[in-house]
Amino acid sequence: MRVISRRALREFWELNPQAKEPLSAWFRIVERSDFPNFGAIKQAFGAADFVPPYTVFDIGGNKFRIIATIHYNRERMYIRYVFTHAEYDRWSKQLQRQGKKR
Repeated sequence: MRVISRRALREFWELNPQAKEPLSAWFRIVERSDFPNFGAIKQAFGAADFVPPYTVFDIGGNKFRIIATIHYNRERMYIRYVFTHAEYDRWSKQLQRQGKKR
């Protein structure tokens, strides 16, 4: 699967150096794998959840979150956000207050 864009990961780990290793490992797995559907994602990443329209990955022992949209038919994953756990909680609550889906 093609990940667009690794830049988001790099920018995040530049601010949070402890995230570099787990984010790099996640990236290598995704880039080398074929995921025809969410079930395949869930099998590879047990801590992944589908929260329409996003797939949320818990990374680094639940310390970080990658928020992505996935186009399975085109084999493309678009990274929308990379957060710490606390940042994700704030973002999620803000969306709920606005009446939007995560």
